[in-house]
Parts: sequence; structure tokens; C-alpha cells
Amino acid sequence: MLTALAISGYRSLVDVVLPLHPLTVITGANGTGKSNLYRALRLLAEAGHGRAVAAIAREGGLDSVLWAGPETPQGLGAQGTKRTRPVAVRLGFASDELGYVLDLGLPQADPRSPFTRDPEIKREQVFTGPFARPGTLILDRQRTGVRVRGDQGWVSLNQPMGPGQSALLDLTDGTALPESVALQHRIASWRFYDHFRTDAGSPARAPQIGTRTRWLSDDGSDLAAVWATTQDAGRGASLDQAVEQAFPGSRVQIAVNEGVFRLQLRQPGLLRPLDAAELSDGTLRFLLLCAALLPADPPPLLVVNEPESSLHESLIAPLGALLTAASAQTQVIVVTHSAVLRRVLAQAGAETVELESAGYGTRVRDQLPLERPSWHWPSR
Repeated sequence: MLTALAISGYRSLVDVVLPLHPLTVITGANGTGKSNLYRALRLLAEAGHGRAVAAIAREGGLDSVLWAGPETPQGLGAQGTKRTRPVAVRLGFASDELGYVLDLGLPQADPRSPFTRDPEIKREQVFTGPFARPGTLILDRQRTGVRVRGDQGWVSLNQPMGPGQSALLDLTDGTALPESVALQHRIASWRFYDHFRTDAGSPARAPQIGTRTRWLSDDGSDLAAVWATTQDAGRGASLDQAVEQAFPGSRVQIAVNEGVFRLQLRQPGLLRPLDAAELSDGTLRFLLLCAALLPADPPPLLVVNEPESSLHESLIAPLGALLTAASAQTQVIVVTHSAVLRRVLAQAGAETVELESAGYGTRVRDQLPLERPSWHWPSR
């Protein structure tokens, strides 16, 4: 389980370290940095796929994602000054197993190069314990060089790293620690869900070729396959319970015809089940959330952005129960505007992190110095 998330220099997240729990609710007013925090988590996940540099390039390059205010924020009305420290976007997390730090900076490239907007990976570290420090490091990458700590101490690897290569994904040296490989697989398994499409052309509404499917895709196109996989694994009761709480007397069934899967919903009073194409937007969105949050084999982390969007108020309590049930199987982070959903989740034991911004960049509201998790960013 992740125990802390640290972000520095990414949009409004000038210097944020926040604690994470089995079920964490991220909230705050508009403009306080909730979406930036969600994006930063996704950027960390891209590192597990070796795509962090490409992800920043798609956002417009490093200059587009950097904090736009003064290097040392001083409140409303403060004017920017010339930077004295290296330009950096730094991301990291600690967990009860291994932690990771990623430092991205300006490219050292010929200005005539077509890749001048690509950031470079300046530093990567894999560590044990609550934060990175010399005694807890097991992998340390500085620019092109990588070293790993073995039984006999540090070993420098004979594999220079390119500016866009990740030590988690691209190391081929046989002395690289298996822990870093396991960490890469774990990060790559994080799942993010943000505003499912439910319009008439939504992939979730169409019949699809079905195979055993571990986790729901971002577009929900494999909804029926994930539901059938969960049922086949003997975990369908949790899905049935979630549907019953939201739509009393209803149940989902999967129709299969020559390998084509169709999700159908039986409702009381109707003579036939309704296909996914016939469901209301809110009903389909709730079923997509059920499949995302209660798969047969839960991922190590589920991050859900504004799951209450387009749901009727009568579905907020069932949604809270669904998120709570998911957190019993895996770690869940919920980003939400809904005060009702926050209250429902708080009553179920969720920890709430409220963000605020008053000219200093994003901060954790009422976070006292001793409540901020310990963290250390490595120098370059």
C-alpha cells in the first residue's frame, strides 16, 4: 500500500507531501489542485510503462507543466523572479514495500534538435522505508549512470541510460535488482478511471468479442467481459450486491453468442432484460464503476476521478458503499467535489485530504508540520 505521495514543481503542486490510506478522499474547491494531483499520479504511473517523458511532451513539454509562480511562493500578489535552482518536476511515493523518486529536468540538447521539448530524467531512486536517504536506497540513477546495492555493497551497472530511458523499465544488466522489476510491474498495474463515456456511441454500449479480462479498460469497452470474468471466478456476489443496493430488484446478466458478449440488466416489472445500449447514462456509468472497482483480481491501486459525475443523488450512497467495498480489497484514492460522497465515505472510515490554494500553490489544508510525511528529494 502507498503510504505517502510527494510532488514538487508540477503545475500548482509546488511542494506537496500527503499521507495515503486504504481509502483516501481528495477534495477541495475548484482551482485548488485536485486535477493536478490526479494528473501527477497518472504521470507516475506512466513511469512504470516507460512513458513519463512522452506524457509530459503531450502536455506541451516541461515548460507547460511547471509551476508558473515564483520559485518561493509568497502569497497573493507575489511577483515571479529569476529561478536560482534547477528547473525540475519531481514525483515520488513511499509504500509499505518499496518507494520511488523521479526527477525530470530540462534537456541538454542542441537547440536545433526536434526534441527540445522532451524533458530528461535526471535522477531515479528506488528505496525502502518511509523516504529516500542513503541508507535506504537500493537503486540510484544519476543522469546516465545507474548503480544498485547488492550483498557486497554498491555495484555500478555497465549500461548508460539515455535521457528518456527509465531505470525501472529499460535496464537489461543482469545485476539489476529484481525488486526494481517488481516495482515497475506494480506501478504499471495501477488503474485510473475518469469520466466514462456513456453517449450513444460509447464502446460500453456495444456488444464486444469477449475473453477473460482482468481489469476494465479506460473506455469501458470490455465491460461485459470483465463482469463475466468476475462471475466466472466466483466473485460475482459483490457485483450483485452493488447492483441491488443501487437498483433494488435488478440484476446484471451476460449474454454470450459465439464469443460476442452483451451486458443486460433485468429490472422488476419488465418482460425482458435491457441491453447496455438501452440503459440510461447514469445506470450505465454506475455499472461501469462496479466493474472497475470490483474485478476478480483487484489491482494494487485504484484512482477514481469524480465518480459521482452524472449520477443521480439517490446513487451517491450506493456509490459510497461500492468504493468502501473496493477498499477492502485494494487501495483506493477518490478525487471528488461531492460533499455528500465525502460524508458517506468518512462514515465508512475513509481519510479525507482537503486541498487549498491561496497564492502559495496547492497545500494540504490544516496540515501541521509534524503531520506532513517525512520526505527528502535527492540532489542532482
